[in-house]
Amino acid sequence: MRNVTIWLAAGLLAASAAPANARTPEQIAESALRAAPVWDGHNDVPIQLRGRFGNVIEHFDFEDTTNTGGDEGDGSFKGRVMQTDLARLRKGHVGAQFWSIYVVADMPEPEAVRATLDQIDVTRRLIAKYPRELSLALTSADVARAMRQGRIASLMGVEGGHSIGSSLGVLRQMYALGARYMTLTHYKHVPWADSSNEPPKNDGLSDFGRQVVREMNRLGMIVDLSHTSEGTMMDALDEAKAPVMFSHSGARALVDHSRNVPDAVLRRLPENGGIVMVIGYPGHLSRERQLWGAAIDAETARAKALHPDDLAAQKTDIDAWLKANPEPRATVSQMADHIDHIRKVAGIDHIGVGGDYDGMRRGPNGMEDVSGYPLLFTELARRGYSRSDLMKIASGNMMRVMRAVERYAAAHASDLPIETPLPAIED
Repeated sequence: MRNVTIWLAAGLLAASAAPANARTPEQIAESALRAAPVWDGHNDVPIQLRGRFGNVIEHFDFEDTTNTGGDEGDGSFKGRVMQTDLARLRKGHVGAQFWSIYVVADMPEPEAVRATLDQIDVTRRLIAKYPRELSLALTSADVARAMRQGRIASLMGVEGGHSIGSSLGVLRQMYALGARYMTLTHYKHVPWADSSNEPPKNDGLSDFGRQVVREMNRLGMIVDLSHTSEGTMMDALDEAKAPVMFSHSGARALVDHSRNVPDAVLRRLPENGGIVMVIGYPGHLSRERQLWGAAIDAETARAKALHPDDLAAQKTDIDAWLKANPEPRATVSQMADHIDHIRKVAGIDHIGVGGDYDGMRRGPNGMEDVSGYPLLFTELARRGYSRSDLMKIASGNMMRVMRAVERYAAAHASDLPIETPLPAIED
């Protein structure tokens, strides 16, 4: 009886102490993000620098970009406040960032190569301008070191295979300049790989496209499959000997958009070791926002057809439609839903985040800019994700992927570069 009394007393004491010791979702998220800051897979600041400032950044203040907005009614991105700066990156607990080296896919390949070099240049100059806050990272060890020092590890990812001009030599030079992933396509096909935005051409990768994947593996450059067709995803997974990534994508089972990753691909990720970095782009997170986007596109086409030579009339019609049909807003909960689904199909070890900030008009409610990541991790903690789960999603999984890619490259350091014949240059 005495033992029972002691046991009951101990149980009551533990129960009374539990509320004091229990941690809120906010506290769990904060603890996880302090231990493992966010490693974001995709941010479009570099192309903002080109579009807004012509890559002249001497007087650009990256500490605070909240004064960059103009007249939002002009319809261009210049009218919007930038979504990224150093103050908001710190508030969002971002400790590593893949800066997107993006140029439009409509460019002829030779022009795209030059423009890509310009974007690598301005990104490196931006990083060098803020040495106390940013640190150029070329390896996973560089990322870990920067995080320990409290700086933001700054990596570069080339967005779209048009940027290499169908040349393995150019690919190797992009790697030498610091690019650590390449998205195989953007919104248009390249000659050797199919995009998600157009009808199939190669039905995936061509023979040269497979060589691109093999050469990226040999170099230690991560193969990024965001923006690619399902056929390209499957062919790349067949060819890849190192983990792949989706730098900014969602789950197609939740929003049936070609930019999102289908379950058939998600089921293959554990064998490959790859990662899906969940996007914040509303049209890829929210079915309602996706349908609204299609409707506004149709309304815009209708207004242009009715008033082909009258821009004012077009604007009047579109404004009236927008007033009657306000834009649905994506939510943090919907972003968490995509993470839930990927966890269910692929597992906790294959999830990251890739916001796509400064590449979209606005993020989900509460996550309009890069400062909002703690809200997402709080929502995940509220759903039962442990501190260690959150640390994996924040940066642990991406660190594992990059280290695995580096290990494969180190093991094949003696392999010769893949050579492809080039046409002779005439005198």
